[in-house]
Amino acid sequence: MSDQSPTPENFAAFVGIDWADREHAVCMIADGQETFESLPHSAEEIAQWAALLDRRFGGRKIAVALEQSRGGLVHALMQFPHLVIFPINPKQSARYREVFAPSGAKSDPADAKAIARLLVEHHRHLRAWKPDDPRIRELDRLCQLRRKVVENRRKTVQQLVGTLKVYFPEAIDLLKNLQSDWALEVLGRWPSLQELQRTHPKTLGKYFRKKSRSDEDGDDPVKAIRALKPMITDKAVIHANALLVQTLVGMIRLLNKSVAQFEEAINGLFNQHEDAALFQSLPGAGDAMAPRLLSALGSDRERFNSAEEVQAYCGIAPVTRSSGRSHTVKRRFACNKYLRQTFHEFAAHARRWSPWSKAFYNYQRAKGKGHHAALRALAYKWLRIIYRMWKTRQPYDEPHYIDQLERKQSPILKFLKTT
Repeated sequence: MSDQSPTPENFAAFVGIDWADREHAVCMIADGQETFESLPHSAEEIAQWAALLDRRFGGRKIAVALEQSRGGLVHALMQFPHLVIFPINPKQSARYREVFAPSGAKSDPADAKAIARLLVEHHRHLRAWKPDDPRIRELDRLCQLRRKVVENRRKTVQQLVGTLKVYFPEAIDLLKNLQSDWALEVLGRWPSLQELQRTHPKTLGKYFRKKSRSDEDGDDPVKAIRALKPMITDKAVIHANALLVQTLVGMIRLLNKSVAQFEEAINGLFNQHEDAALFQSLPGAGDAMAPRLLSALGSDRERFNSAEEVQAYCGIAPVTRSSGRSHTVKRRFACNKYLRQTFHEFAAHARRWSPWSKAFYNYQRAKGKGHHAALRALAYKWLRIIYRMWKTRQPYDEPHYIDQLERKQSPILKFLKTT
């Protein structure tokens, strides 16, 4: 990918920053001279530092490199137009530092110097950061944070299940979906089997006869509950774990509310975007995946020059290693993990809604690939399609794509007939 960046001779200086919680180590190379300083992590100090550079170099462009995982500092620096930001993959800076310190010696100023030298010598091969429009940046951040909240909820539900297995395993089968509002209400009110069985049958009936799935088989859930025999009767174990269950129930309720708030904000931004219908046309995208796919590609259609760039940037394209007679193709690890997971998850959804996707997945499995390898191969195919849709602003057309497969006599057609 080649963003429009100043040419080497237009950079007045090259700056490498080694990030820290309170003070960043800074190395600046200008006119062949290296200078070191510390930059406090505060809005005022960063603004003063940027203004000083602007005055010193007469408004000329200054190249600034730092590890891309330090997003907070990147966003603090992006507001100054004379600073051209180069986010560096942490693995790149670590490998480059090892060239000059094979012993493993490490210090903050030395790390900042290595980043600055990497920028001076290889900035032609690095990509300057070009922020997307504010709507896309906010949508992307909301989608990423929603995923983190969902993951926290999943872990909390797992902790709840593990706690219930200790003293109240009957609740797992009785309530089924433990993160549902109904299940959380029941556990919050009756956190043990003993308390549940002591409740009046009419009260239990109010909760279980209309909402429990057990009555679908014709069984009376109230009678079934009262007939259960407790596995644990030790009050010390029951009381302690019941208190933890009530704590976890409160946490999951709060996380449920948070997920709903994020989804409302995401849907509001997504539905207002002019490309919303484009990504909604993708099979299996849904309310969760369509906004993530939109934020992954963004609004700037000059950002990527080819589908191959998107595939490499998102980590879906594999890495080929050849040496002598050795030739291996491996999964890409140095990439944006969130984007890679986005397209991986979309491929998993798409094969349930798109006949050719399911056929392609089965074709890959028939070749001996594992589940995740087959999904990555499917995501690789989908990225080419999505990139073409994005560039041409044409919604997805499944029958048209299948016609293309038939015209080319694709080997997946025999699997398509059996799906």
